[in-house]
Amino acid sequence: MNYIWCLMIIVSIVVSIFNGTVDQTINGAFEGAKSAVFTVLSFAGVMCFWTGIMKIAENAGLSQKLEKLLKPIINFLFPNAGQNAKKYIAVNMSANILGMGNAATPMGIKAMQCLDKENNNPLYTSKNMCMLVVLNTTSVQLIPTTIIALRVAAGSANPFSVILPIWISSFTAAFIALTLTKLLYRE
Repeated sequence: MNYIWCLMIIVSIVVSIFNGTVDQTINGAFEGAKSAVFTVLSFAGVMCFWTGIMKIAENAGLSQKLEKLLKPIINFLFPNAGQNAKKYIAVNMSANILGMGNAATPMGIKAMQCLDKENNNPLYTSKNMCMLVVLNTTSVQLIPTTIIALRVAAGSANPFSVILPIWISSFTAAFIALTLTKLLYRE
């Protein structure tokens, strides 16, 4: 990947030399870097806030309540997963449902580690491991906080206008992907 980025930068510089737009290219690079830093800092504040909220919810026992609420879905999708893995999956799903993909990642990694320990054949991913990857990839989002935060940082006039399309697309993608994984995976 580094080679691709280096090649793109070198080609851009060479093309700008031939076109006589070196100043514009350099200014564009610096402006892009400035914009990227601003976006990351705006985004980091929102992510810190929501990650903190999730930690407070976890310490307050909300993760156990969410786990109980999501238990039927988790038992259906992960029928032979261990209790520890199911706990992490519940927190991971909760964070994804709230649109906090980055906050969900640590719990997803812990869930995958638990599922990996339970895997009988280390040469292949288990059905539960595949299901977790699919679930995280298609994650249903009721409150797409990450996208809204990015739209706010970009100066969108109506950052919440994406909620309905996100609901439709995330529910559709999750339903199709999870159904196919359930039907097509052979152990």
